[in-house]
Amino acid sequence: MSALDRIRETVTSHDVVLYMKGTKMMPQCGFSSRIAGVLNYMGIDYTDVDVLADADIRQGIKDFSNWPTIPQLYVKGEFVGGCDIITEMTLSGELDQLLEKNGVAFSRDAADKIREANAS
Repeated sequence: MSALDRIRETVTSHDVVLYMKGTKMMPQCGFSSRIAGVLNYMGIDYTDVDVLADADIRQGIKDFSNWPTIPQLYVKGEFVGGCDIITEMTLSGELDQLLEKNGVAFSRDAADKIREANAS
């Protein structure tokens, strides 16, 4: 099975998937750590894929999404974005709306606390 086929299978068989450097419990870059931290804090059940463990997946995910950077977040098979986009969506409440629309459970209290902590 090709890397693209494996990626397609992963993002369509799990509600939320984070392609990242490292794992959700041990991120290996700051950007991956930021998104994993948000998802973990909000109590979102997600699948993590360590792109450092497989060079074909590391390049394949960039080709699959036509997005040049990692991490990449997928919800219900759709590419949502990388670190900056997910950060903005979290702070604006758009991530909450996306998760609700797709039936993905998360802690609204935790999401509100993130926004409160980052309010200017």
